[in-house]
Amino acid sequence: MTEDLNQMREHMLTAIGAASGLDALDACRVEALGKQGTITALLKTLGKMTPEERLVQGPQIQGLREAVANGIAERKATLERAALDARLASETLDMTLPADATPAGTIHPVSQVMDELAEIFADLGFAVATGPEIETDWHNFSALNIPETHPARAMHDTFYLQQGIDAKGAGTADEKTTFSLLRTHTSPVQIRTMLSQKPPIRIIAPGRTYRSDSDATHTPMFHQVEGLVIDKGITLGHLKWTLETFVKAFFERDDIVLRMRPSYFPFTEPSVEIDVGYTLVKGKRVVGGAEPDGWLEILGSGMVHRKVIEACGLDPDEWQGFAFGCGIDRLAMLKYGMDDLRPFFDGDIRWLKHYGFSSLDVPTLSAGVGA
Repeated sequence: MTEDLNQMREHMLTAIGAASGLDALDACRVEALGKQGTITALLKTLGKMTPEERLVQGPQIQGLREAVANGIAERKATLERAALDARLASETLDMTLPADATPAGTIHPVSQVMDELAEIFADLGFAVATGPEIETDWHNFSALNIPETHPARAMHDTFYLQQGIDAKGAGTADEKTTFSLLRTHTSPVQIRTMLSQKPPIRIIAPGRTYRSDSDATHTPMFHQVEGLVIDKGITLGHLKWTLETFVKAFFERDDIVLRMRPSYFPFTEPSVEIDVGYTLVKGKRVVGGAEPDGWLEILGSGMVHRKVIEACGLDPDEWQGFAFGCGIDRLAMLKYGMDDLRPFFDGDIRWLKHYGFSSLDVPTLSAGVGA
């Protein structure tokens, strides 16, 4: 039996080594290890042997099987490597030939709208300010006059990074320096700007913000832009003119009608919601029209609260200001006819090719911000 197994091993390994291709090698594998293969048939005989015979012949048959399997694996690796080398030697690429299709990047609508906002407000004398997305409780809530019991501070609305942040410690050093949450708005940028710069201040603060919410018009991460003006003698009239100028430039229409509604925000007093009029065109709402068919809420605003100005070390009797904020994603949806916020973050190249912008479409007031 041992002599027969040795002859069988030599014969099979010789056949494996002589296999000229992967198909021939696979035929050797089937002949030896397939369901009806020679070695498979030998393994089936183990059950009919006596324990003494199995103790002697079992390891020999298993050794044959392992040797053949290893031989097949080695020969396969050799053949595959040779096939790859032959392919690399025969395939060439002339890098001097022109490309079949010119690669073209696409600007995301959110990036485009951010550029449009920067262009419009730069013309009005505003600078762009940025700040950290991981914020302290003090900058995100307390300095903005947001009460300890406000729903925005709840765990179900805010993404906290650690437990044990106690809002009752308002004004303490720990609260001002411990980064404990993902910012829920870009208002902390306003606070950091007032703390680091002397008035007069005119800034917009675009960026990513985070809230625990998700549906067709809300996502856990979204983009927001806020504006802040701090100067002497600022009134609600300055706010109204600024927002009217901005909305007309953004939607590139002169027949924009705005409506101001009294509202409440902890960081502004008085506070107003801004609605823009729309007309119905083929069943769709289009922003603009001297005689609106309805109203769409687009942003919140108001005069900066005295307590917010005081928290930043300024005298509210000397300095006044206004602030406003709106969702950049929502502005893009209104201007470019998108009805669902979620595809903004799906990474679907088909959606981006449809709604995206050419890299040459740089927003300018002379050529049109939505060019």
